[in-house]
Amino acid sequence: MNSRSSVIAVMVLAAALPSSLYAKKKNDTERAVVEKMEAVPCGAKQRGVSGVGSLWASVGVTHVNSDEKLCPQYLLRTDEKEYEIRPTDSKHPYILPVGQEGEFKIKDNRMVLRIPDSDNRKMRTYEVVAIRQTDADSGAKQASDASAAKP
Repeated sequence: MNSRSSVIAVMVLAAALPSSLYAKKKNDTERAVVEKMEAVPCGAKQRGVSGVGSLWASVGVTHVNSDEKLCPQYLLRTDEKEYEIRPTDSKHPYILPVGQEGEFKIKDNRMVLRIPDSDNRKMRTYEVVAIRQTDADSGAKQASDASAAKP
């Protein structure tokens, strides 16, 4: 009887505990808004025989077709920071919707980003090009100083 009552007591206690204790810890993701996208040069495609060596140069074959390659670069803004990112998959980059909010995590110089409202909820990897602190307090201070200076 004693073991039966202890099993019942454990079951009642387990049912009384909140389910949040059993849930996995939520990932530490931050939220940011995709502010703008711009095409920036990120390399050049070169086709031709200029780099073949002195044999071809002596013959006079130095023709090169070069096209400047453009990559999408995005500005993500949080409350404290601004991030400039580029997709790591340069052959098939996913175009992010401007004005949408996304969730991200940063590890080293890589950002893993997901846009929850888009039709494709995949986590994509981006290279972090630049990080800047936003000066929201100093911008508000400058605006108040300008309004106070007017008579």
